[in-house]
Amino acid sequence: MIIFEAVRVLIMFALSFLVALFLTPIALYFLEKFDIRKKNIRDAGSAPVFHQLHKGKSGTVTMAGVIVWVTVLGIALFFFAFKGFLNGFAEYFNFVDRAETYLPLAALFLAALLGMADDLLGVFGIGKKGGGLSVFHRILLYSFVALLGAFWFYYRLGWDVFSVPFFGTFSLGPWYILVFVFILVATAFSANETDGLDGLAAGTLFFAFGAMVIVSFILQRYNLAVMNAAILGALLAFLWFNIYPARFFMGDTGSMSLGITLGVVAMLTNTALFLPFFAFILLLESFSVIVQVVSKKIRGKRVFRSAPIHHHFEAIGWHESQVTMRFWIVSAVMAVFGLVLFFLERFA
Repeated sequence: MIIFEAVRVLIMFALSFLVALFLTPIALYFLEKFDIRKKNIRDAGSAPVFHQLHKGKSGTVTMAGVIVWVTVLGIALFFFAFKGFLNGFAEYFNFVDRAETYLPLAALFLAALLGMADDLLGVFGIGKKGGGLSVFHRILLYSFVALLGAFWFYYRLGWDVFSVPFFGTFSLGPWYILVFVFILVATAFSANETDGLDGLAAGTLFFAFGAMVIVSFILQRYNLAVMNAAILGALLAFLWFNIYPARFFMGDTGSMSLGITLGVVAMLTNTALFLPFFAFILLLESFSVIVQVVSKKIRGKRVFRSAPIHHHFEAIGWHESQVTMRFWIVSAVMAVFGLVLFFLERFA
């Protein structure tokens, strides 16, 4: 049984990678044809360091996160639609499951559409300084999606338990809704802030979802593990074209949908408090932004030369590819450390 499930996971990872590789040139063709490009690079007045470092990227194709979620949802729809055919082949690979993947797939799709809308606002110069939604309005969108998920968990599934590693599982009652919303808003915001260098968001998310594949598998949530493997394969194919110098940007349609989905998977597996390890760089990025904003408001001074923190390292002389690859290394080490803690907590 376990061997068959492991084969499912591995084959889905490979299949998703190949499908996304095939879809990428098609997506790039249409994004270029309709001129879906990042035209608004923050001006020198409001963000001098960022502007100096990245002004040359103006005009780069954006919204390429569609490659990831279209691949995952397309594969899910295909095997679900044909699960009664192909002599059981489609049934074997079908991972659409009411108990395990309905909510993360729905969250992926809804958040992707909302993120796409934000991307298009930026492309057409609508919104705050012509760059789409402000941070405040984005957080409102994240909260909207998170509330839908929280209500589904609490009222539909009757789920209000939250695990604190090494201390046990606690019933939170209605407070579970607030915790759920906080986790999802945090992961979405963090993924969005990390999407600032070529390959940075996709690479760090790759390690986070890789950890979630293992966690889901160990918890015997095999359909969820297969879904995470599909995301993993699509992210790897995306990275093939997104590493420095990137041919396109992920955009909010990718970062928002993947951040929200990561949070949902963490809540489904009751491993939210392992996220600081699985998604260490994502949380570091958002924390640096919060520290910078608070410091400027209270002290009138900056802590970092530029925030998020990846721009700080660029400002002190690290090349963009150095920042990205070093952050990948940190992500991999912290994800492994988180998995070690997960196994110790579960089997000790």
